[in-house]
Formats: sequence, structure tokens, C-alpha cells
Amino acid sequence: MNNNPVVSPEKWLEARKAHLAKEKQLTRLRDELARERRQLPWVRVEKNYTFDAPHGKVPLADLFGANSQLLIYHFMFGPDWAEGCPSCSYVCDHLDGAVPHLAARDVSLAMVSRAPLAKIESFKKRMGWRFPWVSSQSNDFNHDYHVFFTPQEKAQGDVYYNYTMQEFPSDEAPGASIFYKDPAGKIFHTYSTYGRGLDPFVVTYTLLDLVPKGRDEDQLPFSMQWVRHHDRYAGGDFADRDKPYWPKVASTESSTCGCGSEAHK
Repeated sequence: MNNNPVVSPEKWLEARKAHLAKEKQLTRLRDELARERRQLPWVRVEKNYTFDAPHGKVPLADLFGANSQLLIYHFMFGPDWAEGCPSCSYVCDHLDGAVPHLAARDVSLAMVSRAPLAKIESFKKRMGWRFPWVSSQSNDFNHDYHVFFTPQEKAQGDVYYNYTMQEFPSDEAPGASIFYKDPAGKIFHTYSTYGRGLDPFVVTYTLLDLVPKGRDEDQLPFSMQWVRHHDRYAGGDFADRDKPYWPKVASTESSTCGCGSEAHK
């Protein structure tokens, strides 16, 4: 039901211009935050990570291709899962078209998951995606960048995610990590973001925030409960009946990939 006041065009313009001033303030703050982010210190990557790719074993350096910057999306896809996480799929639907545009600005994009390459390739084909996607099943990359939790860590209750100890519903977690390779071939980790830090990747959310109902998720057990793989909206089914990527107990908190905790925000 509409609870918004209905006013004259003149009153609407007055209210809209007042809101525009706040939007411009947010834009300036966002630009300043991005500038500060680019000034953060870096960490040298000392490990020699090797991934399974369609053309064989490849080191982390190869994921850069011809570019000096690399954005890796940590896609939730466990070794025993039948298909990739629906929420990560929702995010990556928006990233696939960015590949050539990022490359024009010296940035490569790649997905990394612990699922075996055969599963990744099959799911990628089903989704119609073009971005590079490699398997980290044989290395510690996901654990080192805090998007995979061992059984021992899960047994303790809280795990380290989004820069704090907290409960987490899955062994796998979403995130994005940024790397830089200098002319000498040295690789540096410059930034990682998790949870709702991934929201800016999702243009659909930006569009929903413009419409009267917004994201319309407040009455759901968790924010992304409505999300399906883009070829599953009609039926709504998942291949993984136990939904390992979602909370076992419904949460009232809003979060990315159904991870219901304030710390994820």
C-alpha cells in the first residue's frame, strides 16, 4: 500500500532537490573513500599458488594475462556441491560483461573456487559466462584469503570472516581480492572485501534501490532468499537440496549470500 504523500509537481521538485543534495554528498564521500582505498598499504604474495585451468596448471601470475592488476572473485562452489552458489551467481551475472571494459583499464577478472575444474566448466557453460574461472582445490588460496573454513575451524563455532570472528553458515564464503603485479613480476595483495562489501558489484540492487518497493527483502528470512540461478526463476529448484550456501536456520539480518550477521554488513 502506498504511504507516500501525493503532492504538486512544485512540491515534488522541492523534495527531489533536497534529496539530490544528499546524493551528491554521498558521491563525494564515495570518491574520497575510493581515493583512500588506493592509498592502503600492500602485502607481498610469497606463496606460489597454482590453479587448475582449462589449459592445464597455471600460477597466480598467469591470471593477470597482459594486465598488471587482477580482481579475483571468490565464488562459493564447494568440491562436493552440485552447482555454484545462487547468490554468487547473481553477483557474477553482473561481472561477466565487465571483462573487456576492465581489460581496457589494465585489469583482469577471474573467478576462483574450490570445486574441481570439471564441475566449474560444466556450470560455467550452463550459465553462459565468459570470464576465466579456475579451481583452487589443490592449494590453500581460499583459506589464506579467508573464504574457506576447515572442519576444525567450524567446530569451534566462530570463524574469521570479514575481518572479525563470527558465526558463518557455510564452509565456503564470498569475497573479492585485488592484486598487483609489478614489472619485475612481484605480486602484491592490495585489497579484499567481503559480505556487503560486494553489494556494489550487483547492478540489479542499484536499480532496485531506485524503485518504490526497493529491494523488498525486509519480510524474508534473509536478504537473498529470493535469488535463483538466472535459469531457475520459473521452477525455483536447486540441485543441492541441502543448500550448503544458505543458513540452516533463517536469519532476520540482511546480508550478502544469505550470511545473516551484523558483522557481514
